[in-house]
Amino acid sequence: MSASDSRTPPFMVSPLLDQPGLAHGFFSRDGGVSVPPYATLNTGPGSDDRPDAVAENRRRCALALGVAPNRLLTGYQVHSPDVRLVEAPWENGPEKVDGLVTKTPGLALGVLAADCMPFLFADAEAEIVGSAHAGWRGALAGVLENTVAAMIKLGARPERIRAAAGPCLRQPNFEVGLDLLEAFTKKHPAAERFFAPGASPDKRQLDLVGFGRWRLEESGVTKIDDIGLCTLEAPDRFFSYRAMRRRGEADYGRNLSAIALKPA
Repeated sequence: MSASDSRTPPFMVSPLLDQPGLAHGFFSRDGGVSVPPYATLNTGPGSDDRPDAVAENRRRCALALGVAPNRLLTGYQVHSPDVRLVEAPWENGPEKVDGLVTKTPGLALGVLAADCMPFLFADAEAEIVGSAHAGWRGALAGVLENTVAAMIKLGARPERIRAAAGPCLRQPNFEVGLDLLEAFTKKHPAAERFFAPGASPDKRQLDLVGFGRWRLEESGVTKIDDIGLCTLEAPDRFFSYRAMRRRGEADYGRNLSAIALKPA
Protein backbone atom coordinates (compact mmCIF):
# COMPACT_ATOMS: atom_id res chain seq x y z
CA MET A 1 0.00 0.00 0.00
CA SER A 2 1.48 3.34 -1.01
CA ALA A 3 2.00 6.28 1.32
CA SER A 4 -0.92 8.10 -0.30
CA ASP A 5 -3.16 5.13 0.47
CA SER A 6 -2.29 5.23 4.16
CA ARG A 7 -3.44 8.81 4.79
CA THR A 8 -6.10 9.41 7.41
CA PRO A 9 -9.59 10.29 6.15
CA PRO A 10 -11.28 13.66 6.68
CA PHE A 11 -13.87 14.04 9.41
CA MET A 12 -16.09 16.65 11.03
CA VAL A 13 -16.04 17.67 14.68
CA SER A 14 -18.57 19.19 17.03
CA PRO A 15 -17.34 22.35 18.78
CA LEU A 16 -19.17 21.12 21.88
CA LEU A 17 -17.04 17.96 22.05
CA ASP A 18 -13.80 19.65 21.02
CA GLN A 19 -12.32 19.56 24.52
CA PRO A 20 -8.92 18.70 26.01
CA GLY A 21 -8.53 14.99 26.59
CA LEU A 22 -11.11 14.00 23.96
CA ALA A 23 -10.84 12.87 20.36
CA HIS A 24 -13.91 12.47 18.18
CA GLY A 25 -14.99 12.54 14.58
CA PHE A 26 -17.99 12.22 12.27
CA PHE A 27 -16.60 10.55 9.15
CA SER A 28 -18.09 10.74 5.66
CA ARG A 29 -17.68 8.19 2.87
CA ASP A 30 -14.45 9.89 1.70
CA GLY A 31 -10.88 8.75 2.22
CA GLY A 32 -11.09 4.96 2.07
CA VAL A 33 -10.20 2.10 -0.25
CA SER A 34 -13.54 0.41 -0.97
CA VAL A 35 -14.91 0.28 -4.51
CA PRO A 36 -18.52 1.01 -5.58
CA PRO A 37 -21.13 0.69 -4.25
CA TYR A 38 -19.06 1.07 -1.05
CA ALA A 39 -16.79 3.85 -2.31
CA THR A 40 -14.77 4.63 -0.42
CA LEU A 41 -14.72 4.73 3.41
CA ASN A 42 -17.11 1.91 4.26
CA THR A 43 -16.53 0.96 7.90
CA GLY A 44 -19.35 -1.58 8.22
CA PRO A 45 -18.32 -5.23 8.71
CA GLY A 46 -21.99 -6.15 8.27
CA SER A 47 -21.94 -5.13 4.62
CA ASP A 48 -20.93 -7.39 1.74
CA ASP A 49 -17.82 -5.31 1.09
CA ARG A 50 -14.41 -7.02 1.08
CA PRO A 51 -13.37 -7.60 4.71
CA ASP A 52 -9.82 -6.41 4.02
CA ALA A 53 -11.13 -3.12 2.61
CA VAL A 54 -13.38 -2.57 5.63
CA ALA A 55 -10.48 -3.36 7.97
CA GLU A 56 -8.24 -0.86 6.19
CA ASN A 57 -10.93 1.82 6.30
CA ARG A 58 -11.43 1.27 10.03
CA ARG A 59 -7.65 1.34 10.55
CA ARG A 60 -7.50 4.74 8.90
CA CYS A 61 -10.32 6.08 11.10
CA ALA A 62 -8.64 4.71 14.24
CA LEU A 63 -5.38 6.43 13.34
CA ALA A 64 -7.25 9.67 12.67
CA LEU A 65 -8.60 9.46 16.22
CA GLY A 66 -5.20 8.57 17.68
CA VAL A 67 -6.05 5.04 18.81
CA ALA A 68 -4.77 1.61 17.82
CA PRO A 69 -6.88 -0.06 15.10
CA ASN A 70 -8.03 -2.88 17.40
CA ARG A 71 -9.26 -0.30 19.89
CA LEU A 72 -11.89 1.20 17.60
CA LEU A 73 -15.01 -0.57 18.86
CA THR A 74 -18.45 -0.78 17.31
CA GLY A 75 -21.30 -3.01 18.44
CA TYR A 76 -23.30 -5.55 16.49
CA GLN A 77 -26.15 -3.07 16.20
CA VAL A 78 -29.66 -4.47 16.43
CA HIS A 79 -31.81 -1.33 17.00
CA SER A 80 -32.05 -2.14 20.71
CA PRO A 81 -32.08 0.01 23.87
CA ASP A 82 -29.13 -1.97 25.23
CA VAL A 83 -25.92 -0.28 26.45
CA ARG A 84 -22.63 -1.89 27.49
CA LEU A 85 -19.71 -0.72 29.59
CA VAL A 86 -16.53 -1.58 27.67
CA GLU A 87 -13.03 -1.61 29.14
CA ALA A 88 -11.06 -3.45 26.44
CA PRO A 89 -11.36 -4.61 22.82
CA TRP A 90 -13.98 -7.28 22.12
CA GLU A 91 -12.70 -10.76 22.94
CA ASN A 92 -15.19 -12.73 20.83
CA GLY A 93 -16.37 -10.22 18.30
CA PRO A 94 -18.83 -7.33 18.73
CA GLU A 95 -21.69 -7.80 21.18
CA LYS A 96 -25.30 -7.18 20.17
CA VAL A 97 -25.63 -3.70 21.58
CA ASP A 98 -26.45 -0.17 20.40
CA GLY A 99 -24.89 1.95 23.13
CA LEU A 100 -21.35 1.94 24.49
CA VAL A 101 -19.73 3.76 27.43
CA THR A 102 -16.21 3.70 28.84
CA LYS A 103 -13.75 5.29 31.26
CA THR A 104 -10.81 3.61 29.54
CA PRO A 105 -8.43 5.95 27.68
CA GLY A 106 -7.50 4.92 24.17
CA LEU A 107 -10.75 3.12 23.37
CA ALA A 108 -12.76 4.71 20.57
CA LEU A 109 -16.49 4.03 20.83
CA GLY A 110 -18.09 4.05 17.41
CA VAL A 111 -21.49 4.11 15.76
CA LEU A 112 -22.13 2.69 12.29
CA ALA A 113 -25.02 4.31 10.46
CA ALA A 114 -26.48 4.86 7.00
CA ASP A 115 -29.53 7.02 7.84
CA CYS A 116 -29.86 6.13 11.54
CA MET A 117 -28.89 8.75 14.11
CA PRO A 118 -25.39 8.58 15.65
CA PHE A 119 -24.92 10.34 18.98
CA LEU A 120 -21.60 10.89 20.77
CA PHE A 121 -21.38 11.80 24.46
CA ALA A 122 -18.74 13.06 26.89
CA ASP A 123 -18.35 14.17 30.47
CA ALA A 124 -14.77 15.40 30.17
CA GLU A 125 -14.46 16.21 33.86
CA ALA A 126 -15.42 12.67 34.89
CA GLU A 127 -13.43 11.24 31.94
CA ILE A 128 -16.38 9.24 30.61
CA VAL A 129 -17.48 8.96 26.99
CA GLY A 130 -20.30 7.18 25.22
CA SER A 131 -21.84 6.51 21.84
CA ALA A 132 -25.31 5.47 20.71
CA HIS A 133 -26.80 4.13 17.49
CA ALA A 134 -30.38 5.41 17.36
CA GLY A 135 -32.63 4.67 14.46
CA TRP A 136 -36.30 5.24 15.14
CA ARG A 137 -36.63 1.83 16.83
CA GLY A 138 -33.70 2.37 19.16
CA ALA A 139 -34.63 5.96 19.91
CA LEU A 140 -38.18 4.96 20.76
CA ALA A 141 -36.94 2.04 22.85
CA GLY A 142 -34.77 4.39 24.93
CA VAL A 143 -31.17 3.85 23.83
CA LEU A 144 -30.30 7.53 24.30
CA GLU A 145 -31.69 7.70 27.82
CA ASN A 146 -30.01 4.40 28.66
CA THR A 147 -26.64 5.64 27.42
CA VAL A 148 -26.93 8.69 29.66
CA ALA A 149 -27.98 6.46 32.59
CA ALA A 150 -24.97 4.19 32.03
CA MET A 151 -22.65 7.19 32.04
CA ILE A 152 -24.21 8.50 35.25
CA LYS A 153 -23.72 5.08 36.85
CA LEU A 154 -20.00 5.39 36.07
CA GLY A 155 -19.82 8.81 37.70
CA ALA A 156 -20.91 11.30 35.06
CA ARG A 157 -23.35 14.08 35.85
CA PRO A 158 -26.12 14.94 33.38
CA GLU A 159 -25.52 18.68 33.60
CA ARG A 160 -21.90 18.09 32.54
CA ILE A 161 -22.60 15.63 29.74
CA ARG A 162 -22.21 17.02 26.25
CA ALA A 163 -23.84 15.29 23.30
CA ALA A 164 -23.66 15.71 19.53
CA ALA A 165 -25.73 14.19 16.73
CA GLY A 166 -24.09 13.29 13.45
CA PRO A 167 -25.25 12.97 9.86
CA CYS A 168 -28.54 11.05 9.55
CA LEU A 169 -31.91 10.99 7.80
CA ARG A 170 -33.81 14.16 8.56
CA GLN A 171 -37.17 15.81 8.15
CA PRO A 172 -38.58 16.34 5.54
CA ASN A 173 -36.83 13.34 3.95
CA PHE A 174 -37.79 10.98 6.78
CA GLU A 175 -41.28 10.02 5.58
CA VAL A 176 -43.07 7.37 7.63
CA GLY A 177 -46.52 5.83 7.97
CA LEU A 178 -49.22 6.52 10.53
CA ASP A 179 -48.22 3.35 12.36
CA LEU A 180 -45.02 5.06 13.47
CA LEU A 181 -46.92 8.11 14.66
CA GLU A 182 -49.13 5.80 16.70
CA ALA A 183 -46.16 3.92 18.17
CA PHE A 184 -44.38 7.11 19.24
CA THR A 185 -47.43 8.84 20.69
CA LYS A 186 -48.56 5.70 22.50
CA LYS A 187 -45.33 5.75 24.50
CA HIS A 188 -44.80 9.53 24.52
CA PRO A 189 -48.00 11.51 23.83
CA ALA A 190 -46.00 14.71 23.48
CA ALA A 191 -44.01 13.20 20.60
CA GLU A 192 -46.70 14.17 18.09
CA ARG A 193 -44.95 17.51 17.63
CA PHE A 194 -42.04 15.72 15.93
CA PHE A 195 -44.28 14.55 13.05
CA ALA A 196 -45.09 16.97 10.25
CA PRO A 197 -47.68 16.31 7.50
CA GLY A 198 -46.39 14.07 4.74
CA ALA A 199 -46.87 13.97 1.00
CA SER A 200 -50.23 12.23 1.45
CA PRO A 201 -52.76 11.97 4.30
CA ASP A 202 -51.39 8.57 5.35
CA LYS A 203 -47.79 9.80 5.64
CA ARG A 204 -45.87 11.86 8.17
CA GLN A 205 -42.37 13.34 8.25
CA LEU A 206 -40.37 12.44 11.36
CA ASP A 207 -37.94 14.82 13.05
CA LEU A 208 -35.85 12.08 14.66
CA VAL A 209 -33.08 14.42 15.80
CA GLY A 210 -35.64 16.67 17.46
CA PHE A 211 -37.10 13.64 19.23
CA GLY A 212 -33.63 12.53 20.32
CA ARG A 213 -32.76 15.97 21.63
CA TRP A 214 -36.00 15.99 23.63
CA ARG A 215 -35.29 12.59 25.17
CA LEU A 216 -31.83 13.76 26.22
CA GLU A 217 -33.21 16.95 27.72
CA GLU A 218 -35.70 14.86 29.67
CA SER A 219 -32.70 12.92 31.00
CA GLY A 220 -31.07 16.13 32.22
CA VAL A 221 -28.65 16.64 29.30
CA THR A 222 -28.96 20.18 27.96
CA LYS A 223 -25.62 20.71 26.19
CA ILE A 224 -26.52 19.24 22.80
CA ASP A 225 -25.01 19.93 19.39
CA ASP A 226 -26.06 18.78 15.93
CA ILE A 227 -23.90 18.44 12.82
CA GLY A 228 -27.11 19.24 10.90
CA LEU A 229 -26.48 17.17 7.77
CA CYS A 230 -28.90 14.79 6.05
CA THR A 231 -27.54 11.55 4.60
CA LEU A 232 -30.25 11.27 1.96
CA GLU A 233 -29.66 14.82 0.73
CA ALA A 234 -25.95 14.10 0.14
CA PRO A 235 -25.67 10.43 -0.90
CA ASP A 236 -22.35 11.05 -2.64
CA ARG A 237 -20.91 12.34 0.63
CA PHE A 238 -22.59 9.96 3.08
CA PHE A 239 -23.84 6.39 2.88
CA SER A 240 -27.63 6.25 2.93
CA TYR A 241 -29.86 3.20 3.01
CA ARG A 242 -32.75 5.05 1.39
CA ALA A 243 -30.50 6.43 -1.33
CA MET A 244 -29.25 2.91 -2.01
CA ARG A 245 -32.81 1.73 -2.54
CA ARG A 246 -33.62 4.66 -4.82
CA ARG A 247 -30.55 3.89 -6.93
CA GLY A 248 -31.37 0.19 -7.10
CA GLU A 249 -28.01 -0.81 -5.62
CA ALA A 250 -27.63 -4.20 -3.98
CA ASP A 251 -25.96 -3.05 -0.75
CA TYR A 252 -24.63 0.01 1.05
CA GLY A 253 -21.77 1.15 3.25
CA ARG A 254 -21.83 2.58 6.76
CA ASN A 255 -20.67 5.97 8.03
CA LEU A 256 -18.62 6.00 11.22
CA SER A 257 -18.95 8.37 14.16
CA ALA A 258 -16.64 7.79 17.13
CA ILE A 259 -15.29 9.29 20.34
CA ALA A 260 -12.40 8.44 22.65
CA LEU A 261 -10.60 9.56 25.75
CA LYS A 262 -7.08 10.35 24.61
CA PRO A 263 -4.40 8.02 25.98
CA ALA A 264 -2.35 9.55 28.79
